[in-house]
Amino acid sequence: MKEQLQRHIGDIAADLIKTSQQLYDNPELGGAEFKSAQLLVNYLKAHNFKVEVGLVERPTAFRAIFESEKPGATIGFMAEYDALPGVGHGCGHNLIGTMSVGAAIALSKVLHETGGRVIVYGTPAEETNGAKVPMAEAGLFNELDIAMMVHPAGESVKSGASLAMDALEFSYRGKSSHAAAAPEEGINALDSVLQLFSGINALRQHVKSDVRIHGIIPEGGQAANVVPDYAVAQFYVRAQERKYLNQVVKKIKRIAQSAADMTGATLAVRNYELSYDDMRTNQTLSAIYSKNLIACGETLIHDAKGGLGSIDMGNVSHVVPAIHPYISLDSPGLVAHTKEFANQTVTDSGRKALVRGALSLAMTGFDILNDATLLEQINQEFDIN
Repeated sequence: MKEQLQRHIGDIAADLIKTSQQLYDNPELGGAEFKSAQLLVNYLKAHNFKVEVGLVERPTAFRAIFESEKPGATIGFMAEYDALPGVGHGCGHNLIGTMSVGAAIALSKVLHETGGRVIVYGTPAEETNGAKVPMAEAGLFNELDIAMMVHPAGESVKSGASLAMDALEFSYRGKSSHAAAAPEEGINALDSVLQLFSGINALRQHVKSDVRIHGIIPEGGQAANVVPDYAVAQFYVRAQERKYLNQVVKKIKRIAQSAADMTGATLAVRNYELSYDDMRTNQTLSAIYSKNLIACGETLIHDAKGGLGSIDMGNVSHVVPAIHPYISLDSPGLVAHTKEFANQTVTDSGRKALVRGALSLAMTGFDILNDATLLEQINQEFDIN
């Protein structure tokens, strides 16, 4: 049966490479991936997937399903296709989306024998306000037995962890006044922001080493001779586990309020981007995928290290057993979010990764559909964690 999957991937390999190139040539930012999403949707429809578009109030989000007439597991593949400003597909989403679509199409060709369902989720804006977050909150992934995607990288790495993340904005309002003639009449909102930074810097020595806090001041006043009556600070706050991150955020909010009290300013707090949960890799599922990747020709898969970034796939992994491994572009040391990374996705190495990744995903889905005991083991691990 896996030989059949290989043939099916071979049959569509040229289409997948063309699709990935088209995404590369026409990069679109998160939330505006209209042509990119339509390109993937049209290809899925051409292979008899039923498609819904505009999920969770995201016009470029979609759900494409292929159902067999036999009972069986439901396999989910996540497709990303947003690009980066000024860089294009410097995170390889042109490969990610195409790999997931290719894997789903290949797997759909054998469902008449295995039973079950295959679903592709088009998940916009991973780089900013990841659509997987509201999709998870809406229960869209509850129908799945497993969820998978593969991310390109300089080298192949097993699925690992990522940091939970909150994006916090602190807005202070004070009172403007002439900074030289009547400073006593003013309430300096910028001073509150500076005290917030000082308080957070003091907090750093009293949190776990996995915590990351980094921020900017997008608004801090208009002129040096006017007491700033409005100032804003934005922070990303990250930690290995959501539970501990919530504790850190509570401390930061107390610091923020204290900074307002010190100057007499008023404070408003909001999440200016969606919050990401930590990635919980299902190790049983990860081992199955890694075995298939090796069978597809990969010679070296590195063990996962502690993740320092944040991904919305983490929110999916709290709902359903999931993996988010990395596949080699044959370029050790390659740095993501660069034009060099984007260019590597459309080289021979990028095309090889695209076809190999799609086949490995399809083979992993087949293993789950073909052997019910594997899904039992995956669920046992998921229930424990």
